[in-house]
This record gives sequence, structure tokens and C-alpha cells, in this order.
Amino acid sequence: MTSNPDTDIAAMATEAMYAVTDPATGELLATYPTATDAEVDAAVEAADAAATGWGRTTSVADRAGLLRRVAELHAERRDELAAIIRQEMGKPLSEAEGEIDFCVDIYTYYADHAEQFLADEVLEVTSGAGTAVVRRSPVGVLLGIMPWNFPFYQVARFAAPNLATGNTIVLKHAPQCPASAVALAQIFVDAGFPEGAYVNLFATNEQIAEVIADPRVAGVSLTGSERAGAAVAEVAGRHLKKVVLELGGSDPFILLSTDDMEATVSAAVAARLENTGQACNAAKRFVVVQDLYDDFVARFTERLLAEDTGAPLASVVAAEGLARQVDAAVAQGAELACARDRSGAYFPAAVLTGLDAESDLARQELFGPVAMVFCAADEDDAVRIANDTPYGLGSYVFTTDPDQAARVADRIEAGMVFVNGVGAEGAELPFGGIKRSGFGRELGRLGMDEFVNKKLIRTVTA
Repeated sequence: MTSNPDTDIAAMATEAMYAVTDPATGELLATYPTATDAEVDAAVEAADAAATGWGRTTSVADRAGLLRRVAELHAERRDELAAIIRQEMGKPLSEAEGEIDFCVDIYTYYADHAEQFLADEVLEVTSGAGTAVVRRSPVGVLLGIMPWNFPFYQVARFAAPNLATGNTIVLKHAPQCPASAVALAQIFVDAGFPEGAYVNLFATNEQIAEVIADPRVAGVSLTGSERAGAAVAEVAGRHLKKVVLELGGSDPFILLSTDDMEATVSAAVAARLENTGQACNAAKRFVVVQDLYDDFVARFTERLLAEDTGAPLASVVAAEGLARQVDAAVAQGAELACARDRSGAYFPAAVLTGLDAESDLARQELFGPVAMVFCAADEDDAVRIANDTPYGLGSYVFTTDPDQAARVADRIEAGMVFVNGVGAEGAELPFGGIKRSGFGRELGRLGMDEFVNKKLIRTVTA
């Protein structure tokens, strides 16, 4: 019997939802079969057993020690993990290495601070005699649904605080990141976590809906698209499950004044090209006051096109989707500056100007190295344009006036505002948004408080 390799590969890709396809070449490198229903149930059962056992009987110090070992293993396997990221979703190697370094920071941060964050919180009692404390304890099994753009970092900011608390994790990774998923699961095993504390699951969307509904699962955290967030929230809501959602963003970069245009442009380029433009909190809409607009556009366009990373987007499908958005904007009258043509998953850096704030694209998220630049009459107009979006994740404000910085930061409708700087995220700083960018927070102390039982213990007689 003869075999057509192309047909066989297509059939394998259809049958195995989870697959590694090198975006640089389009080559299918590996496939992973999805879990059976029995395997899904076994994963939840293992996590539930670990939650009622390990999660409630170990000390915070013990769990922190395991997280510290996870950090060490990330550092030891940095080259291997970065190579996996690059192969699965095309991230430039230096950025992939930086992602692993950030993971080390996150796991170490929660190892260092877990006991402090989970210590009893003494309340002042004003309603009578006695004492009161709030005790933070685990809620049980949590489902994590993670995206492809930061395959290790996204897991770290969800898993680290919750494992420190004593919650257990069932993790569904993005279908194009199965090698990352396997490597991560092995790290938790090698670090000494017991069976069920962290379980990787190659599940279908239909199976995930059943997991959300399962009474053994206490909550869900998703990072992904609006569509995915709405679907997960709908199922979770029907079953009264707590949800944390980190969804899309169209973050504004507001330029009001500068005493160093070159430095400001450098920051703007970095903010747009992070992860080849595939970051929810990357600057996507550049709002520049009128007296700086022409100078900024000229320098920014030159630098952005010159510093194009040359890395592919995560897939051909992603590049095609971005192309449709850009083509539609041009058809509506926008002007496109671009140095080369798209090829496969490669999408060139580009700048769109002449956009009206009411245009279709102005209310969409561009997930790739394309920037939109808007001209604002003054501060009030800049704030209006910045807030005129269904999203509210992050934002950037550049000004030489400290009073103006404080004033504008207060007026921006977003979960995060960064003043005169980009790339200033940290393990200790909360991350999350408002509006259609989701709700809840990750990282920092607030990230540990999302999935805990804040139990009041009121003692009337001392």
C-alpha cells in the first residue's frame, strides 16, 4: 500500500489537535494526541486528591521550597526552554531567553514572599470584645487555560502563587505549544511536587467545558482572546465558579512632551516590537500631540521599519489575519508605511497614519508589528483618544511635566499605567485590566489573593 506523506501529515494534524509547527518554515515537527475522556477525569481526580491531601497538610514553607526548585530548574534548562519557545511560536531567541529569566523571577518572588502574603491578617475589632483574623487558605483545584504567545511566563504567573497557597493546577496549554506544556510538567515533577499538584492536559474545548463544570474544580484562570474569555466565563458563571480573565488589549502610548525625542522614539519602538508585536500589553495605538506629531511619525517610522525583528508571527493564519486588518484600514483611507512584503508567517513592521479614531481598526487589536499613530490636539484630546477603545489593559504616558503625568495617569481607563517607561513589569507588580480586557489580577500580592478563601475567624472571648 502506498502512502502520500502530505496526506498523512494533514490527517495526523487533524486527528492530533496539539502540534508543533515551526512558523519559520511551516514544517510540522511533532503531534500530540488529545486526551481521552477517561484521561481528563483522571487528571481532575489526581488534582482533587492532591488538593485535599498535599494542599491542606503541607506548610507554606514546604511549598515555597518546591517553588524555589522550580525557579532553579528554569534557570538550569534556560537554553532548552528558550529553544522550544522559538520553535513553537517563532519568538526571537533573546526574547525567549528573557521570558525564562522572568519566570525565574516570578517563582523566586513567591517562594520568598508566600509566608508573608499568607500570614493571618489581624483585624481591629470595634464591635465588641475579643479578636478577629482573616486566614487565607486554598480553595482546591484550579483550571488554567493558557495562550501561545508567552508559553512559560503565562503559566508562571498563574501557577506560582496558587501552588504556594496549596491550590492544585490542571493546565490546558495552547494547541501549538505542546512541547512547552510537556517541558513544564516535567519541571514540576523534577522539582518534587507530588502527583496531581500540577497536571498537564491536552484537552479539547468540549472537554474543557466539562472540566469547568466539574464540582471538583473551584475556579478558572484564562489568558486569551475575548471570544475565549466570554465562552469560559459563560460556563463558569452557570456553575458559580470564580474566574480570572486576562484578554486582549489595544494599549495607548501617549506622547505629550519630551526633551529627548530619540529616547522617546526608542521606547515607542520597543513597546511595539515586543514579541514581534504579539503581546496583549504591547503599545498598539500611538497618540501624539499635534506639535510633536510630524517629528515623531518621521523618526518612529524610520526606526520601526529599520528595527524589524525579522522573526515570523506565530503562524501563517496569524499573519493572514493581520493582513486583512491592515488592508481594510488602507481601503478606508489609512496610509501604510512598510519596507517589505509579507511572506508566509513573516509580517513586516509597518506604521498606519491618517486613521480616524472612529475607524474600524481603531477599535481592534493588532497582534503583530503594526503601529497606529493618531494626532491629538492637546492633553484632553489625547486622553479622549486613548480611552476611546473597548479595551483597558495597559497604557503608557510620556511627558516632562510630573503634574501632567499624575493627572493623565489618573484619567486613563486601564488596569495599568506606565509613566515615561516601557518594559517596566515585575513579579511584584499586579498585572490585569478592565473593560473587555478582562478582570482579576495576576502577579504581586494581588495575584495571590485571587483564589484563596479569606476566612474570618472571630473569637469573642480571648
